[in-house]
Amino acid sequence: MFRLLSKESNIFSVPVYIGVLLLIVIGFNFLDYSRLDVISAIITFAGVALGYFCFNAIALNYQTHLPLFLYTAFIFAFYPGDLDIGIAVALFTNSIILLLLTNTEMSVRKNSYILVGAILAINFIFLPTTWPMAIFVVFHIIGTSDRIGLHIFRLFFGAFLIAISYFGIVYFLDYNSWNPAYFPFRNFKPSTDLQNLAWLIPVALMLIHAVMDHFRNFNKKSPTSKFKYAFLLVFSIAQLITIVLYMGKNYEYLLLLALPSSIILSRMLRFLPKYWMREVGLWTIILCLVIFKLTNFFFN
Repeated sequence: MFRLLSKESNIFSVPVYIGVLLLIVIGFNFLDYSRLDVISAIITFAGVALGYFCFNAIALNYQTHLPLFLYTAFIFAFYPGDLDIGIAVALFTNSIILLLLTNTEMSVRKNSYILVGAILAINFIFLPTTWPMAIFVVFHIIGTSDRIGLHIFRLFFGAFLIAISYFGIVYFLDYNSWNPAYFPFRNFKPSTDLQNLAWLIPVALMLIHAVMDHFRNFNKKSPTSKFKYAFLLVFSIAQLITIVLYMGKNYEYLLLLALPSSIILSRMLRFLPKYWMREVGLWTIILCLVIFKLTNFFFN
């Protein structure tokens, strides 16, 4: 199976995977007709579908089927069907931000920071716990920009415009009370009763091994590969902060890590020294995700 997924994808591959994604979303929502769930499902589908285009933009996997397949498997395992509207919006906005920040045209990236700031503000309005994404964008500006102050100003100016618009709308709607959810920087409590996550330990160990292997062979990497991998790691850390601090038993938060995890794992599998290791690694990931999905489906 690994040999089959290692083949180079073509222009028809992404539409096929998006079709599979559509079947997954429809299948999990088939018996739920509430309007909010339909809206959430549509936004989730759009965000995850945009994620497929991020693979070519990040360009770390030689345009093979493997990361696309793993990404689809992660979505299947972590998507509960009744996804919270905030997480759905976060998936959608994260994909747009990645597409903007990985654009090959330097002028597009430099001129997009006002839009990125506005998107981050919208993301915060729908799901305040995703605030670490703003830190990721700031670090990206510091690491890539020749005019750091100007671009950080643009970033916060875009967020300021959305904030003013939001407060203006809620004021005219006569919503004058403050929601404590918009200050998610207190009352952190360690999550308990997470035994279902035990099925994902082999996948987590593979991710750790992949990152360690990257740094062991750091000097062998090209400058472009080093930069893109660092970009991916900072993005992953931002999502991981949100997951560790706020996930609890809401396992759908793991969807935020589906995209970077699929890239990191597919690279790890590709560079394993023996073919049987790649095949065993791939089937281990698939088996762990299937068991995790079945465990949550039948026992929750």
